[in-house]
Amino acid sequence: MAALLERELGVKAELVEGGLGEFTVLVGDRAVAKKGLIFFPPDKKVLAAVRQALAGQAGDRV
Repeated sequence: MAALLERELGVKAELVEGGLGEFTVLVGDRAVAKKGLIFFPPDKKVLAAVRQALAGQAGDRV
């Protein structure tokens, strides 16, 4: 996922080890995508969530 975020959105992703089976994508301190009870979120949904969060951060700076 980190490579996909870098390739598609041009952002540097930091991988942080979490609990067993954990998958959470943070933009700043905000969780924008998480693994459900069983399934990981589709790549397209993660990309869209990160893209939207980044756009929101840019708007906060204006």
